[in-house]
Amino acid sequence: MDRFIARANIAHFQDLLARETDTEQRRVIEGLLALEQKKLEIAESQARDQSGAPGKPGRVVQQSR
Repeated sequence: MDRFIARANIAHFQDLLARETDTEQRRVIEGLLALEQKKLEIAESQARDQSGAPGKPGRVVQQSR
């Protein structure tokens, strides 16, 4: 869900940037865009870590003895 929302927000902010001409408004939108891109990066990293695949970074695999 977090990834879906972040992608939607990123698309929205990119659309706003394409139309906005005011320098201060663009700066605010660029900041919001950067935050959403970071959120997406974190959410995708967490999804990879929770995928359960052996050998993935952040996943501890115990060996049988």
